[in-house]
Amino acid sequence: MGIGPRLDLRQSQSLVMTPQLRQAIKLLQFSNLEVNAFVAEELERNPLLERDDGGEARIGERPAPDQVVSPDGHDGADVAHLTEAINATGSLPSEAAAPLDAEAAEWFDRGGPADGYGGIGQGGAGQGGRGGALDFSEDERGIDSLAAGPRSLREHLGEQLRLSFHDPAERLIGAHLIALLDPAGRLSAPPEAIAEALGVPLARVESVRARMQRFDPTGLFCVSLAECLAVQLAERNRLDPAMAALLDHLELLARRETRRLMEICGVDAEDLAEMIAEIRALDPKPGAGFDDAPATPILPDLLMRPAPDGDWLIELNPDTMPRVLVNQGLHARIIAHTKRGEEARGFLAEKLQTANWLVKSLHQRAQTILKVAAEIVRQQDGFFRHGISHLRPLILRDIASAVELHESTVSRVTANKYMATPRGMFELKYFFTTAIAGTSGESHSAEAIRHRIRALVDAEAPGAVLSDDALVAALRREGVDIARRTVAKYREALRIPGSVQRRREKAEMV
Repeated sequence: MGIGPRLDLRQSQSLVMTPQLRQAIKLLQFSNLEVNAFVAEELERNPLLERDDGGEARIGERPAPDQVVSPDGHDGADVAHLTEAINATGSLPSEAAAPLDAEAAEWFDRGGPADGYGGIGQGGAGQGGRGGALDFSEDERGIDSLAAGPRSLREHLGEQLRLSFHDPAERLIGAHLIALLDPAGRLSAPPEAIAEALGVPLARVESVRARMQRFDPTGLFCVSLAECLAVQLAERNRLDPAMAALLDHLELLARRETRRLMEICGVDAEDLAEMIAEIRALDPKPGAGFDDAPATPILPDLLMRPAPDGDWLIELNPDTMPRVLVNQGLHARIIAHTKRGEEARGFLAEKLQTANWLVKSLHQRAQTILKVAAEIVRQQDGFFRHGISHLRPLILRDIASAVELHESTVSRVTANKYMATPRGMFELKYFFTTAIAGTSGESHSAEAIRHRIRALVDAEAPGAVLSDDALVAALRREGVDIARRTVAKYREALRIPGSVQRRREKAEMV
């Protein structure tokens, strides 16, 4: 047998991640906000895509088998503009260019403030209705009708700095302190490092910092929680020696060691309770929440409600599912009016293929989400009917085998997807919990066990606080085979203090 180069022909199969397949996978794991942002970008790039506003299709528009065809919203002039540009230049219009079907007068919102609200014919010749004349020469709106935007914490403090300090050097120190504030309102660097960085004496930095601690809100520019609380108490004229001693031992207060605190502060139980109530009325993070934007409500991807026959009805939320259409009529007209250029035909063919694939990917994403959610509801039927105590253990493999999908696909589907149910809004990931073995061979959901631990702690009497061993015994009597370290881990995850601290807290409440 000779040794030498030769040619062999082999046949094999391999999975190639095409750009379209990567796009479909990306869409599957996107949240509804990310999907809408992605679709908005595609609508800007692709002239054959348009958003479905729920209108009825016009006569003559025939949908393709694998996508929805939009009603033709363009007239002959729209197609003529695009085809004339292609025929005249022999090339494609750039994506950055202005839309070919837009006139100069249509670049702003007709009827909005830039149009004088209404244009000629509304409010008399040359008048713009409530917005005044078209040239804004007689705008009747006053400055009081313009709402001021919310000021940030740094802007609020900067204004107080300019009013409180006149020395340029002190203003510079104050501006540096404002720049070093963390979200809670405390300094992110010690005063010694600040003085060294600015090249000024530490006493001068401390003098400026002490005055700025009285800015609104009080308690900013501190280096510790105790100092922040002390500044707020001093502002209220309540920083006496007993209160100062209490602030120096906040770790004992956190552990509810009231007897030691009474000895250290030299007060009785009633005075100590009043001091603790005053501290609880203070703001430990005066800078937090000042710059916070309004919380954005979560919009569910799925809506669930009971059916008349006792079953459950699940549907996609139409407010979060983007709907796009492919304008086949516009594509046909452009092809018919284009006289030259294979490049133009290739461009239109590529955009048509991209549009069809996007519509198909969105449809497949919606169907996959609906299929996975329906199987989750079927397997967690006891939870929806009887509560969290009936939440059963569930893993991705159980759903994947039931709906004949890969586990990674189910993981992408359940990520960042929410379902509004009669028991509240839940992320789909919530229904996947590990299993805890039972004494009789059955299994229990870890989330149901955590809920049971919370219920046992809430129901305990002041004189019968349950330790971790007692919680283990109570759960085993209910058929849950669980270790003490697992109970301690679940209790800490629920932010439930230990039995010693709970006993102290309940004794104070009696």
